[in-house]
Amino acid sequence: MSETQQDSLLDNWQKREALSESALHLIGKLYREQGVVSLIYGRPVINFSPIELIKAHRFVRQIEKIELSIHDSFPILEAVSSLKLPPVRVDFGMLTSQYLKSGKTKGPKEFVEEQLSDIIGQQDDSIGSPQDVVLYGFGRVGRLIARLLIEQTGSGDRLRLRAIVVRKGAGNDLQKRASLLRRDSVHGSFKGTIQVDEEAKAIIANGSFIHVIYADSPDKMDYTQYGIDNALIVDNTGIWRTEEDLGLHLKSKGAAKVLLTAPGKDKIKNIVFGINHQEINADDKILSAASCTTNAIVPVLKAVNDKLGIINGHLETIHAYTNDQNLLDNYHKHERRGRSGPLNMVLTNTGAAKAVAKALPELAGKLTGNAIRVPTPNVSMAMLSLNFEKETTKEKLNQHLRYIALHSELRDQVDYTTSTEVASTDMVGSRFGCVVDSSATIAEGNRCVLYLWYDNEFGYSCQVVRIIQQMSGIITDVYPKS
Repeated sequence: MSETQQDSLLDNWQKREALSESALHLIGKLYREQGVVSLIYGRPVINFSPIELIKAHRFVRQIEKIELSIHDSFPILEAVSSLKLPPVRVDFGMLTSQYLKSGKTKGPKEFVEEQLSDIIGQQDDSIGSPQDVVLYGFGRVGRLIARLLIEQTGSGDRLRLRAIVVRKGAGNDLQKRASLLRRDSVHGSFKGTIQVDEEAKAIIANGSFIHVIYADSPDKMDYTQYGIDNALIVDNTGIWRTEEDLGLHLKSKGAAKVLLTAPGKDKIKNIVFGINHQEINADDKILSAASCTTNAIVPVLKAVNDKLGIINGHLETIHAYTNDQNLLDNYHKHERRGRSGPLNMVLTNTGAAKAVAKALPELAGKLTGNAIRVPTPNVSMAMLSLNFEKETTKEKLNQHLRYIALHSELRDQVDYTTSTEVASTDMVGSRFGCVVDSSATIAEGNRCVLYLWYDNEFGYSCQVVRIIQQMSGIITDVYPKS
């Protein structure tokens, strides 16, 4: 390559960086002033750096086989930013692709106005008092939910994390809680600033004032003394799973509803967002967000069952180790889980196969399941071995799942990759229930094996937050529509 060509490459890169900086200004303005979340193929690009935005454009090549250019998307983003919109999610990456495929017969502004015509000038139906949210427990999932809620506060303050409830630890408990929120060995540093108010017993994260309340029982709280009322309590402890036990939360003054971040027992509705969230009623007081594995597999199971009809199948989960396991061999009430998590592959059971029926009753009794805990701290894989009523091929099945990921109502739950080089760490931070590894798909006749990656911490937390929004009456649509 000549020196002139090398200079041209560098010049092009600098122009892309400059345009990305301008784009981020528009993205931030849309977010702060109108509550509009900008996406590129389902991925929010709020608080991105210029290089991260360029990489998000480049990612599109894994789906569309061509790299999306910031030079093409910027005029579309400009057109979106010129409109008066309600709080929605606008996928300007997908809008750009549609515009390019249309042959550019219209100008960017005219095209965008046509695509968003039914929401231009629409009022925000959710304007009113923000929903108070309390996190009861502050472990792995609790802290990630906190990050997500704090991240969303800037888009209109419709969900407010008002407090976390924990058991009192050491004398410097508050500082330690803040430090765990600030730094995470898997998910990286908190995006923003965190301060501790020792006198008020609170954490201030990106301007959000969060009370830290110490308690040993969920039924002896008075949230109103902290200015919290009609609160949605998100129970992250996993200790209480029955309707009776979770009902203890509702005895506390200021608590209105409870969401469990684990599979619920008895007659508690287990909600997998995207599948059965329509079953959430205004008078539901106690709900479950099911498990991370259930959230990973159910959307894909529905997609393939609707298309091909599942006769039966088996789920094998290759699951990252969790805090439920021991660092070194020690007593554990469950079989095999007493063996060292970081040193062993541990065969154990999973209730995910049976739990599928709570969200998809048509699959009741059709699936078996097992799990293998492996020495990685995060990101798991579900292998689905399925027998169908109809025949298919790898190409046809992947084509269907690609459509589901890009254009269906499950596009927030199902992601899709064509890369033959991805590994588990590439999936850290995925906001989807699962990512279909299409290159690994096996399909012949009426049977298949599907490989689904999922961030069992962050992806699941995103699903939980979607349920929180639904329970709070906050429905954020995605445009362009499927």
